[in-house]
Amino acid sequence: MRWVNDLEDTRTKAEFYPNLGKDQLLGDYIAAKSGHSRGSTIDLTLVDSKGKELDMGSPFDMFDTLSNTDDSRISPSQKANRYKLKQLMTDAGFAPYSMEWWHFTYQPQAYPATYFDFVVE
Repeated sequence: MRWVNDLEDTRTKAEFYPNLGKDQLLGDYIAAKSGHSRGSTIDLTLVDSKGKELDMGSPFDMFDTLSNTDDSRISPSQKANRYKLKQLMTDAGFAPYSMEWWHFTYQPQAYPATYFDFVVE
């Protein structure tokens, strides 16, 4: 939250939010309290047998419509990779977030009204 509220810090704009102002990230992309801070949401990708990330068509945490699961600009192989991740996660009980191909929330949430605030190492 400190980062998103510091409108002067735009060092990562080109890579992570090229088509939005930083002031537009709160809400759809960044929340003060979210499923992440309730322990029920995870961000992840897939890697091949050598540990190389599969091409998903946009970087993780790129706040842009290109990161929407069904964005029409991605290639068929990128879409297949996104759908492979989506299928694996939904089969395991996680719900996808259509604006971020990497974002999944376990259903039902174990702590829907509890927010945790501790350092994870």
